Amino acid sequence: MKHAKRIGRQRQRRRLRVRNALKRHATRPRLSVFRSHKHMYAQVIDDQAGRTLAAASTLDKELRGQLRYGGNVAAAAAVGRLIAQRALAAGVTKAYLDRREYKYHGRVAALADAARDAGLDLGPKPQPPAEETPKAAQPTPKKEKAPGKAKSSTSKEAAKKPSAQPK
Repeated sequence: MKHAKRIGRQRQRRRLRVRNALKRHATRPRLSVFRSHKHMYAQVIDDQAGRTLAAASTLDKELRGQLRYGGNVAAAAAVGRLIAQRALAAGVTKAYLDRREYKYHGRVAALADAARDAGLDLGPKPQPPAEETPKAAQPTPKKEKAPGKAKSSTSKEAAKKPSAQPK
């Protein structure tokens, strides 16, 4: 039970972190995305007025006949196209993507990309982080030996050499 509570708290923190970042840009409405296992939902919300300007989901009559299943990437793309059409009809051309606690990947990314392609401006598309070569794969620079201080390779050779210190 502790694990489930911890996961729930982490999700809530992520959700609030994303929402608070969007509050700084309250001039635009936000495109809120919710996904369940079976369906996708999207709303364009004006937080200043407290109104939902447009909504679409895989449960809409327009999409229900076209989709075999509402919880996959193809369904998310269809919802993205539909929410963009409805938002443009409502006079919204720019919005911020509120992905909630979800990563920008899979169904969420498909919905956002389809909305962008349909004409809704969601800002620049997030770029994946540049892949760096791991430190183990990078060659390490060799240290140069100081002149006059040659070290022997084995302990036996070191024992045979006379020491420079007087006894």
